[in-house]
Amino acid sequence: MLSRVSFLSSTGRCFLLDQNQSTKGELHLCRTQAEFLHQIDKQGPFAPEPGRYHLYASSSCPWANQCLIVHKLKGLDDIISVSIASPRLTKEGWAFASVDAFPGTDPDPLYNSRYIKDLYHRSHPKFQGRCTVPLLWDKRTQSVVNNDADDIMKIFNFAFNDFLPPHYASANLYPTHLRHEIRRIADWVNESITKAIFKAGFAVSSTVYCSAVIPLFEALDQLEGMLAGKDYLVGNQLTQSDIILYVNMIRFDPIYYHHFKCNMRMIRTGYPNIHTWLRKLYWRIPAFQLTTDFNHIKSGFYLSYDPINNSGIVPMGPVPHIEPL
Repeated sequence: MLSRVSFLSSTGRCFLLDQNQSTKGELHLCRTQAEFLHQIDKQGPFAPEPGRYHLYASSSCPWANQCLIVHKLKGLDDIISVSIASPRLTKEGWAFASVDAFPGTDPDPLYNSRYIKDLYHRSHPKFQGRCTVPLLWDKRTQSVVNNDADDIMKIFNFAFNDFLPPHYASANLYPTHLRHEIRRIADWVNESITKAIFKAGFAVSSTVYCSAVIPLFEALDQLEGMLAGKDYLVGNQLTQSDIILYVNMIRFDPIYYHHFKCNMRMIRTGYPNIHTWLRKLYWRIPAFQLTTDFNHIKSGFYLSYDPINNSGIVPMGPVPHIEPL
């Protein structure tokens, strides 16, 4: 039987190191599959109703960050309430302010839960999976609706349009005629950029590290060309693919460059097209800036990866975290 070390990342996903294969130098990333995939629609048990649902999230987690951005872009503040967990993971997982009063962390307003896991177990007492964020909760049935970021973004994009002002209802981040291209680029970003970043960050041999970081920067070189003269990735409009890429790129210089040793080039100095695209989203579209908490992002990553940063020191830079336009 293989011996493994397991610990939680700041994304709430599980990382496993196969000790019998440690000479291969690879920390195997097991991104937990979502186990709750209910939809919100008029015909199903979870109907779209203002005030019925609650989003539990972390500003540190890239996947939860995607949902927070769409929540703001669609103007859902008065439709779906939100609670932010502490970025500092405990052995019990994501904690609320009643356990860790980190600045910007909320208490659980529904049940005064101590941890995100308490909600999973309230909904399904025998649940034994990973208690991750984002978590979309139904107040009426006191149960988990969905814990998949991609699904939740689509729910926010479509399900509550009947209750929104026209300018929010008409905002469509997943239009039918662009869906194939949005999905293709999102899959490429997840495989060639996100996965490569984490593989490089958790490599325990130079061979595995190089096998991740070199293709990563090849993908960034390709992305630089894709964004030449463009404000958005697909169809000359903001789509879900931009949001999926954004949560990676906004973390790159403050986190991945140093912490995950992805330091061949910084975005701000090595990729002018990506850098311009990133800054336009942050500075020109309030939803991106309002949901980007650099204190939570940096603290979550630097304080949750003991094998990488066992000193517990959160670096001050880069200064500024994002440059002005």
